[in-house]
Amino acid sequence: MADILINVIIAFLAGSLLLGLHRKIMARVQKRPGPPVIQYLLHSLKFFFKETSIPKTVSKVFYIGIVFILAAIWIVGVIVGPVAHDSLLILFGVYAVYKIVEHNSGSSSGSPYGKLSCVRAVLSAATELPLFAVIVLIYIKTGSMNIGQIMTYQSVNGSLAFSIPLAAVMFFMLLLTKSPYSPFAITKDKSLVSGFETEHFGFLRGFMMFSESVAWYVMLWVFLSIFFGPIGAIGYLIGMIIITFITGFINATTPILAPNHAVMAQITIGAICFVGTLVMIFV
Repeated sequence: MADILINVIIAFLAGSLLLGLHRKIMARVQKRPGPPVIQYLLHSLKFFFKETSIPKTVSKVFYIGIVFILAAIWIVGVIVGPVAHDSLLILFGVYAVYKIVEHNSGSSSGSPYGKLSCVRAVLSAATELPLFAVIVLIYIKTGSMNIGQIMTYQSVNGSLAFSIPLAAVMFFMLLLTKSPYSPFAITKDKSLVSGFETEHFGFLRGFMMFSESVAWYVMLWVFLSIFFGPIGAIGYLIGMIIITFITGFINATTPILAPNHAVMAQITIGAICFVGTLVMIFV
């Protein structure tokens, strides 16, 4: 239990600082000073002490419960990933539940922005197919879906990022999609204010920001683990900073795409990378 708590705290602190760095990088690329790197963490903590108001239009059970479910599933992600090095299939299940939560969070608020965001969440679910495809490709290459075994395989045979690089590109697309202000972030397009989070205030928003920080850390950890193998604490730190820098630069220089364009672009890139990886494995 102590290991789990420590890892959750590390995930929250590291994820918050990385998201703060992401925002800083975007600001610098756009020639703005931007907020301090620590600002995202301070905002997360601040919301836990702010007054919580609940709109009259909400479905209370879903509106409140969904926030705690969101936090719980990413804590499970920490347990399955950094703590236990367990199955990628379980993490895929965690991510699938996250998509359900994202949908219900928007529909429970009664806000037109939240409702439109939840409709887009259903549309964007099609873009998560590359995640399942990556798991299949890794299994074909390594013969395992266990994160620990995949890391061991790489310590003997070399990093998967070099043997199946297109699969790494597919997973990176998922990271890019979930990074702040991504060109593919159709559920949080600024035309929707804050999307499915629009009507959540006070400690409820604090829990949402906590979940986002933990989610970003877990997804970066999984990417580095399954494509670069056992790289040590310093390696994870450097890798997470580099990925955050790359996604920040891309997001700062590209506009948010229209929903249909975002979905088609991700599916097309995923399909090309999937076929290309199969060719690399079997030919």
